[in-house]
Amino acid sequence: MSLSINTAAQGLVIPGIRQFSNQLVHYPDAINLTIGQPDFPTPEAVKEAGISAIASNQTIYSHNAGLLELRMAIRNFFAEAYELDYEAETEIIVTTGASEALDSVFRTILEKGDEVILPAPLYSGYEPIITMCGAKAVYLDTSLTEFKPSPEKLEALITGKTKAILFNYPSNPTGVSLDKGEMDELAALIGKYDVYIVSDEIYSENTLEGGHHTFASYAQLKERLFLIHGLSKSHSMTGWRIGYVLGPAPIMEHVLKVHLYNGVCASVPGQYAAIEALNNNRHVPAQMNIAYRERRDYVYRRLTLMGFDVVMPTGAFYIFPSIKQFGMPSLEFANRLLKEARVAVVPGSSFTEFGEGYIRISFAYSMELLKEAMNRLESWLNISFLQDKEVLS
Repeated sequence: MSLSINTAAQGLVIPGIRQFSNQLVHYPDAINLTIGQPDFPTPEAVKEAGISAIASNQTIYSHNAGLLELRMAIRNFFAEAYELDYEAETEIIVTTGASEALDSVFRTILEKGDEVILPAPLYSGYEPIITMCGAKAVYLDTSLTEFKPSPEKLEALITGKTKAILFNYPSNPTGVSLDKGEMDELAALIGKYDVYIVSDEIYSENTLEGGHHTFASYAQLKERLFLIHGLSKSHSMTGWRIGYVLGPAPIMEHVLKVHLYNGVCASVPGQYAAIEALNNNRHVPAQMNIAYRERRDYVYRRLTLMGFDVVMPTGAFYIFPSIKQFGMPSLEFANRLLKEARVAVVPGSSFTEFGEGYIRISFAYSMELLKEAMNRLESWLNISFLQDKEVLS
């Protein structure tokens, strides 16, 4: 007998983000602008809470949905920050990062043949989860609308097979956010259809202009909406792996079953650290955002002076300039930039076909590194392109 493996698993590929960051071992002198990981340390009080939990032997299983104290902290945060009303005991589940929250939700609601609409370009981690559930990702091209979903184009994609629509704002990779008017239009449209909404708002606390608006605030959507969140970006806790999902109780009882068979519960010391983050360190993201705005403004200015066509990001810590004027695929552009200038960025093709013609630059790095990276990029462009023809004219 010949043993086989799941064909969907065989079809999975290493994300382009990781492919490029993994290459850096061969280029020790390269500047890495590929990973969306804050360069700030986890706040000291949050670290101490985790250390204290370990020292006091808080290292056994928690409730599958997470420590009730943490779920109360999550509930209070969303109530006070966004006027949302979720029950801690029945509508909030703590997960091993936001990624596991997404996986548990999709495995709960999706069946073979279902479709999920995703505005693109977008983070490459969504489609594999959907595919592994036997469903299909259907992309809404936002590249012609400044990376914001057109309600008309979205409605045209909704069919009898549409089970869910996923939103990720502020967006990875574009850094684009939605204002209230834009969100109102989308909510009014979606309210007419019997579909789930999965709203990944992991970057909400890294909104750099205006305030963050959430799809969970719309009464007509709340009973079929899953709000995905966590502390990885807001409190520089990527390695702590603490995420959470908020949703309607009748469906969350099924999400909980999928979650518990997946991982039992999130790290308990990490949960205690999360309690400290949410209860006493809500000011931390705003402090980080001061640096992010300065970095964003600097990178945006340098890119525009070099002649790049780029949309100003209003959230997260990514910028997504167009490279179409250079007449080469984004993978080739990124490879050459790494090998010839020792600057690592992510090719736009890593974020679906609708990201082709762009590159993603993460500005979650120090100003010193960003300045050197922009200098190397400008010098490389001058040597590689401007001496031969006026590409940027």
